[in-house]
Amino acid sequence: MKNFIATGNTLTITAEADIASGAGVLIGSIFGVATGPIANGAQGVINLTGVYDLPKTASQAWTVGAKVYWDNTAKACTTTVGSNTLIGIAVLAVGGGAGETTGRVRLNGAAV
Repeated sequence: MKNFIATGNTLTITAEADIASGAGVLIGSIFGVATGPIANGAQGVINLTGVYDLPKTASQAWTVGAKVYWDNTAKACTTTVGSNTLIGIAVLAVGGGAGETTGRVRLNGAAV
C-alpha cells in the first residue's frame, strides 16, 4: 500500500517546553506520554496508546471504566470534565485520599 505512513501508536512532536520521560503531553487535542526526555525545541516521541500510571488529582476517587481527562494547567489526570481533554479510561480503582496521586489510565489514542 503506497499511502501507508505508520501504525499511529506514536507521534514525533516538537517540545514547547522541557518534557520529562513518562510525562503527559497535550498538543492541541492530541495527548500522549513522552517515551524519553525531550528538551524544549527538540523533537521527541510520545506514545498515543497504552496503559500508564499518571499523576492524578489528589482526593479524587476513581472507579474502573471512569472517563479520565487531562488538566493541562495542573499537568494531572482528573475525572472532572470542565475544559479538560478526554484522554482515556481508568483501568484500576483508586481511592480518594490526599496521598493517592497516581492513577492507571488506558489512553484512547484519539484526538478529542
